[in-house]
Amino acid sequence: MKRQLYTADHEDFRATVRTFLAKEVLPHYEQWEKDGIVAREAWLAAGRQGLLGLAVDEEYGGGGNPDFRYSAVLAEEFTRAGAPGIALGLHNDIIGPYLTSLATEEQKRRWLPGFCTGELITAIAMTEPGAGSDLQGIRTSAEDRGDHWVLNGSKTFISNGILADLVIVVARTTPEGGAHGLSLLVVERGMEGFERGRNLDKIGQKSQDTAELFFHDVRVPKENLLGELNGAFVHLMTNLAQERMAIAVAGIAAAEHLLEITTRYVKEREAFGRPLAKLQHIRFEIAEMATECAVTRTFLDRCIVDHSNGELDAVHASMAKWWATELQKRVADRCLQLHGGYGYMAEFPVARAFTDGRIQTIYGGTTEIMKEIIGRSLLG
Repeated sequence: MKRQLYTADHEDFRATVRTFLAKEVLPHYEQWEKDGIVAREAWLAAGRQGLLGLAVDEEYGGGGNPDFRYSAVLAEEFTRAGAPGIALGLHNDIIGPYLTSLATEEQKRRWLPGFCTGELITAIAMTEPGAGSDLQGIRTSAEDRGDHWVLNGSKTFISNGILADLVIVVARTTPEGGAHGLSLLVVERGMEGFERGRNLDKIGQKSQDTAELFFHDVRVPKENLLGELNGAFVHLMTNLAQERMAIAVAGIAAAEHLLEITTRYVKEREAFGRPLAKLQHIRFEIAEMATECAVTRTFLDRCIVDHSNGELDAVHASMAKWWATELQKRVADRCLQLHGGYGYMAEFPVARAFTDGRIQTIYGGTTEIMKEIIGRSLLG
């Protein structure tokens, strides 16, 4: 089916993204994978190309365009290129909305220009060693000392954790209220007592720095409170739909790309004197994956339109997230199998896609959490 989602402007933007990938990302990506981190110059290059702060108002140096379809194009092209390590989606689609919707005018002028140029790389710190999806389990706390907060605690699995200059930290600011006693505090590079632990060794997305963060009596100025005091729960819930959509978009793009490269492979690879594509089992495998991708793509494109129009609810975002990422996982496994021994070789794109994509059903809310959200909406 011909997609009806994008206009000529979106396709022009796609061409820009592909040029950026070819020039600034792909020639360096293998080195970043070895280093376990993306060069800061790549972020500055993304800023110069206008790929950061797409939805940020022009007065702060952004693109001034809240149309989520541009973010979807960015996610699709980075996924197809096999380059998830430079986490522009995290920066633009997950952290950006917190700054644009919650920041005061003073905070916007302080942070958003650097956000758009790539000089300020961002992260959000929710997960702790003992608390993942359950916000009530958060132990990191901030004590009110009049003109500042004193922040103590630790976070783990924080994407951009090593590179980040600006970290939005979810902290407990009142002992009462459970998940409703949390606030968002912005910790900046260089604050005394803010330390980074290991750059964690993951099975995939090696170039995406994921770290432990530690806060030892960090003095956080009162003007670094983001949003309402004790209002983090509502703020987090408000922005989760876009985070899950961004992950879902990458999920279906990955599945489609894997299907493309595997279809080419089985046409060329021979076994028993003929191409694999001549075997009925192989044709059935390809047929099943193609159908699943087509059906999923139709639903995802509708969700993208609804989200761009401000009409997507948390339930349908959860449906999109769990379905697209579980499809990605299944397709990656089946495509690797169809590549045989070559699929297990790290230099083959299907092998890297298999390990890089495995996190998709975990971060941004696990598949199980997505199903719980959907189930509660239907059954109370």
